[in-house]
Amino acid sequence: MRRLLAIGLFAVLLGAAPVAVWARGENPVAALVERIQPGQSSRFIFELADQQSPEDFFELDSRAGKVVVRGNNYLSVAVGLNWYLKYYAGVHITWNNPHPRLSNIRFPKPKQVERHQTDLLVRYYMNYCTFSYSTAFWDWKRWEQEIDWMALHGVSLPLSLTGSATVWRNTLLELGFSAEQIDRFIAGPAHQAWWLMNNLEGWGGPNLPSWYEQTAELEQRIVERYREWGIEPVFAGYSGMVPSDTAMWRKLGLTRVQNPGLWNGYQRPAFLQPTDPMFPKIAEVYYRNLKALYGDGAKYFAIDPFHEGGSTAGVELGAAGAAIYEAMKAANPGAVWVVQAWQQCPHPEMIQDLPGGDVLVLDLFSESRPQWGDPQSPWRRNKGYGRHDWVYCMLLNFGGNVGMYGKMQRVINGYYQAREMQADGNPLALYMKGVGATAEGIENNPVMFELLYELPWRAEKFDRTEWLNQYVTARYGHTLPQVTEAWKILANTVYDPPYTSLQEGTTESVLCARPALRVERVSSWGSAALAYDAQETQRALGLLLEVADRFRGCNNFEYDLVDVARQALADRANLLLKEVEAAYDRGDREQFRERSNRFLELILLQDSLLSSRPEFMVGGWIESAMRWGRYPEQQEFYRWNARTLLTTWGNRHAANVGGLHDYAHREWAGMLRDYYYPRWKAFFDAMNAGEVPPVDYYPMEAAWAAGTQPYATSAEQDPIRMAREVYNRLIKL
Repeated sequence: MRRLLAIGLFAVLLGAAPVAVWARGENPVAALVERIQPGQSSRFIFELADQQSPEDFFELDSRAGKVVVRGNNYLSVAVGLNWYLKYYAGVHITWNNPHPRLSNIRFPKPKQVERHQTDLLVRYYMNYCTFSYSTAFWDWKRWEQEIDWMALHGVSLPLSLTGSATVWRNTLLELGFSAEQIDRFIAGPAHQAWWLMNNLEGWGGPNLPSWYEQTAELEQRIVERYREWGIEPVFAGYSGMVPSDTAMWRKLGLTRVQNPGLWNGYQRPAFLQPTDPMFPKIAEVYYRNLKALYGDGAKYFAIDPFHEGGSTAGVELGAAGAAIYEAMKAANPGAVWVVQAWQQCPHPEMIQDLPGGDVLVLDLFSESRPQWGDPQSPWRRNKGYGRHDWVYCMLLNFGGNVGMYGKMQRVINGYYQAREMQADGNPLALYMKGVGATAEGIENNPVMFELLYELPWRAEKFDRTEWLNQYVTARYGHTLPQVTEAWKILANTVYDPPYTSLQEGTTESVLCARPALRVERVSSWGSAALAYDAQETQRALGLLLEVADRFRGCNNFEYDLVDVARQALADRANLLLKEVEAAYDRGDREQFRERSNRFLELILLQDSLLSSRPEFMVGGWIESAMRWGRYPEQQEFYRWNARTLLTTWGNRHAANVGGLHDYAHREWAGMLRDYYYPRWKAFFDAMNAGEVPPVDYYPMEAAWAAGTQPYATSAEQDPIRMAREVYNRLIKL
């Protein structure tokens, strides 16, 4: 709080501590409202109360004709504001709708005080991969919008990696590495995630000197805004990673270096053994450089050695964990090690002897493969995480793929199961500290993120259908029976996969697959198998279209309408491809040609549909990347990074042998027409001509990645008209 008003400063709640009241614009919550729409914060009274409360809470009230939102800290007040906007005013602020016209909305006054509280103070956000698949090319304007979204959803602990490469560059320069050696080590802007997780080095680089400056400045602004809110950023800590350059090992006197092996064809960075005398020295240089750039308030550090199969041969894991921990504590005695529970990591030996309270484990995939102790999980750890704190996380999305998907009921059930076990004193759940969204790609499936971040504020388990009806009313401002029924269908199909399914992310659209007669998946670890009747998403689309004109101009409705139409078309394409396969198996060449032509037409129709919403257009992704460049050659570098990640992902070996091709596929306008369609057409043309179809699509894919053709960034079609065209086409297939 910067300063207090001289008059009317304090109000006293019955049985509560004094309440601080701010004038408009003097606190981050009011400033947030002003960013949504200038002049609207004066319609609220924001108050801080009971700031020493051991729990976070917010209250909704009214006074003097205004809505009162109070809480124990800024974040709690922001959550209360979001709750009010959704459930009183019918305003849903989300990625596709960040700036609703609040001046057009009537603000009903709460008739009585509504209070929500939680003892789960950790609300975590993001995944290493998010910084590649979603945020790689964001500027401050986009980050500011996201931090506002975080505040509204109560995020208290976000991963913050934007400026990590500059810390490493400065560290390596101080240690005597040359610029050329650094260039071979630090990955490019689109592949930072896997470099920071010790999976690869150098790929996508060398980076431009200006990029280091720009990302450091951007991170400083991000961290400054976090601290205004009281949000704790999680920085990348020192894991023992060193470049695999053996010449530099000798120069630095490193004698105990371990090779963790390959990751999908890429050489991993080396791992410096904790018994090497240089381990604490390098760690000290690293943390000192981090502090110099981003201040001395860093408390949480993400450290994930041996991620996804990194070899631990010859490594004494207990000693390694102790060395990582001690180096972190030397930088800040109050520091906490944040580690992902993914596959075999963290190795129990690395953390089992560390003090409780100093390690925070992210149970990364709680909705499908929880490790904290859920007896139904194939990844269950019999002893959970021992004495260590942990977070119930929803992974949801892989690769930033586009698709309506989520385990809605399992997210609810798993969370309340853990809470009940915690209340009973079960050691597996005793140290659960919060929830987290750890999606690899964001800006999709907003319903799932709303659900997750509301859980801590809802003391009692609730009915999914009732909650969903409230969500839809909040999202559109009002609802109609057709809309309610459409969302009921979606809740029982795309948002209700088999309870025990281990599927990684959305059901993939076969339109985006490398061509084959039998397509089981698009990415190597995904699935294109439908677990529901494809007619159901088409039926949901039809219901929404019945009332679409009554919601025309509603941003959220039009976004969802296009998304449902996209899903219905993708689902029907899945069945159509099976008809193509069946015609081939029967030897029916005429039917094969006719059905394959219909399939190609669907790709182009999908492209036209998605050109009606900028969120589903590749142009925005490419343009945001190119804006980082000041000159044409710089823009070309960023454009190539952006396009490569979505297509081949890496070099030929990584794409074809490592299986990374299409891992980050996007069902987006522009890509469908110019990338996915030509692949499928080449395949069907060869089959129809009786020729052997291409078996190596990499040259075609790499050519698009290196391409320069521009793409639109604003909508080119009417969303309701295009959704109707899709529906009319589907019912005739």
